Amino acid sequence: MQMHIIKKEDLKNHIFIDHTLIINEIERSIKFYNWDFILSSLPSGSFLVGGYIRDLILGRLNYVIDVDILVPKNAINVGKKIADKFEGKFIILDEARDVVRIIFKHISIDIASQISPSIDIDLLSRDFSINAIAFSFEEKLLIDPSNGIKDLQLAFLRTNSKQNLLDDPLRILRCFRFISELDFNVDVTLIDFIKTYKNQLRLVANERINYEIQRIIRGKKASQAIILINKFKIFDYIQSEKNLIFLDLEKINFEEFNKFEKEKFLPLFYLVQILDEFSLKNLKFSKSEISKIRLLRKWNLLLKVQNIYEFNERERFDLHQELETILPSFILFLPKSFYINWLTRWRDKDDKLFHPSNLIKGNVLKKYLKIQDGPTLGKVINYLSMELAYNRLNNFDEAIYKGKQWIQQNAPKCD
Repeated sequence: MQMHIIKKEDLKNHIFIDHTLIINEIERSIKFYNWDFILSSLPSGSFLVGGYIRDLILGRLNYVIDVDILVPKNAINVGKKIADKFEGKFIILDEARDVVRIIFKHISIDIASQISPSIDIDLLSRDFSINAIAFSFEEKLLIDPSNGIKDLQLAFLRTNSKQNLLDDPLRILRCFRFISELDFNVDVTLIDFIKTYKNQLRLVANERINYEIQRIIRGKKASQAIILINKFKIFDYIQSEKNLIFLDLEKINFEEFNKFEKEKFLPLFYLVQILDEFSLKNLKFSKSEISKIRLLRKWNLLLKVQNIYEFNERERFDLHQELETILPSFILFLPKSFYINWLTRWRDKDDKLFHPSNLIKGNVLKKYLKIQDGPTLGKVINYLSMELAYNRLNNFDEAIYKGKQWIQQNAPKCD
């Protein structure tokens, strides 16, 4: 079965005023993504809601599918029966609010109980109009009380009330995720609200904030979101250091980077500009991420006091040795004239300066140089690696000879 995906460029033609087309696409997608088997187990008055409908309209559904379903009541019982019947993994997300998740091999389904007596009122209590669209499984119709479909056509982000965002302040940060992922414009009233209540983020669990940041820094329009985050000082409430690395992202040319490099290294480049080390730790970022940020900041601070053209051999070698695995994230801190040359050399895995290596392993050096494990061995290995990087080392015999020379000139009498 081949499914027709609605493309974002079609939005400009206003074809989505016709709800029938969207309904047909929803029903096709349910079969295409193979979750129609649960429909007969849903109670009367159930609705498909939220991001699934939004992403379908925007042509953003992919093979990692998250489904949100609203049932009239007893979501935990409904979810448990579906999980048992179809052998899904059952998780209670929020017992007080009656929200569960069922995980199958290919799909994750969240089921929640309707909060308000009317589906319209329930939808109007959601974060943004673009997420306040529902599809009735039973009546085969769309419910869109806040004109979310129109806002999708206009690529416009707005909320129905300030209280909706205050009920869960994480929604303040989610605005920037939609800017990053969807390239949406934000309602002026919503921007004013964000500025006023941004410190409410301190009430949100750090793990949830981490998740939103990870989404923001990986969006196709992440630079626009980062610009606004810095402009509105969203994370001032948690920062201990104010001297962050703020670059004019509008002037940076990312076109020299290929798709892989953009996906792998730009998120780290964005992250270093919005959070200091203290904040990263508080927000539960990994030790690996924090270590990488620490290195990027260290070398960027050196650039502030010393021009890259003035780096000597040792400084250049140390830079490439420490930043080898994340160098594309650092290149953007350099003058534009460096981009092509440094990226080209970094892409060449045989470039010994951009990918420092050793001609001889430590155990072999210990045997031929008659030294033991310790500081001297580490320094010899580092010295020979630098000689190799600058093409002053060609073979095994030269390495042993230079190693012996270095020990005679530099090693302490006792190692």
